Amino acid sequence: MPEKSFRRPRHGLFPTTVPQFIAKDFKEFIRLAGMTHVRTSPFYPQSNGKLERYHQTIKGECVRPNVFLSLEEAREQISKFICYYNEERLHSAIGYVAPKVKLEGREKQIFTERDQKLEAAREARKQKRLAEKQQPVQHHIHVDEKNINSLTQQGLFSISN
Repeated sequence: MPEKSFRRPRHGLFPTTVPQFIAKDFKEFIRLAGMTHVRTSPFYPQSNGKLERYHQTIKGECVRPNVFLSLEEAREQISKFICYYNEERLHSAIGYVAPKVKLEGREKQIFTERDQKLEAAREARKQKRLAEKQQPVQHHIHVDEKNINSLTQQGLFSISN
């Protein structure tokens, strides 16, 4: 029996021509990686909310705002967006860090740096307020005949001997 040819995907698990081997290898990979395989209900997107949200984000931030002139251009732009999404884009669900940072375990370092910056900004504002309170308020009024008459009429200025 001649072996079937197939195109290998760039990322992910590689397919084989015999489904039993795929299932067996996949189950073994999942076991070795310490993961569990959870199946979702077919035709029920609410059961797989995270993936649905991911697709919504790609459509809303990459696909719909752009006009792709070819399938190759679409693949290239979407691939770039996925790199941006995973490596640079801040995600509110994981504390406004990129997934790459979270995966590398650097989120605590980033949170600590943010806290230090916030504390420094609070201290700077506090020092500025204290300095403003300590400075006496000085009013500078240019005095000439017109101003003296106007201020005298308003009761704001008087000449005493």
